[in-house]
Amino acid sequence: MISMAIKATIFKANLQIADMDRHYYQDHALTLARHPSETDERLMVRLLAFAVYAHEYLEFGQGMTMEEEADLWQKDLTGAIELWIDVGTPDEKLIRKACGRARQVIVVCYGGRTADIWYAQNSSQFARQKNLAVINLPPESTRALAALAQRNMQLQCTVQDGQLWLGDGKVSVLVERTVLKEFSETDK
Repeated sequence: MISMAIKATIFKANLQIADMDRHYYQDHALTLARHPSETDERLMVRLLAFAVYAHEYLEFGQGMTMEEEADLWQKDLTGAIELWIDVGTPDEKLIRKACGRARQVIVVCYGGRTADIWYAQNSSQFARQKNLAVINLPPESTRALAALAQRNMQLQCTVQDGQLWLGDGKVSVLVERTVLKEFSETDK
């Protein structure tokens, strides 16, 4: 019996970012591979994380299928990992390992009560990681983001005074971010 692997679905996004808080104004032509087990909601949270932390060297990793890789990461010219971003509710051991490998680690969690329980169960371990920040997104926002998912997307992201908007020209979603854990003062 021959089993055929289900292939990833490719999404293309032209993303215009106007981040007035960071003075980052850039257009990005992105290609995202959605793993067969990944939802539109998770895909769009990954895209949102790219928009929020956009940088010339930020790129998508294979965190969904490879534990050694982040969902997004930024490396310097030597290959050292400056920023590791995971989406969802990753295993605490994987986060600890990422904190040992990267200068800064950010987890963008979502899922309402599931994310709240995950954070409550792991917060004491997370407190030990000085280079870790955890951001939580409300389920209303992430579900609205999922509705924007299309194979070819034209998106605009605006960040001003801490407010974050992602839209496609017809629908604009306000995403309220809750910081559950910040980097320690010495690691900012």
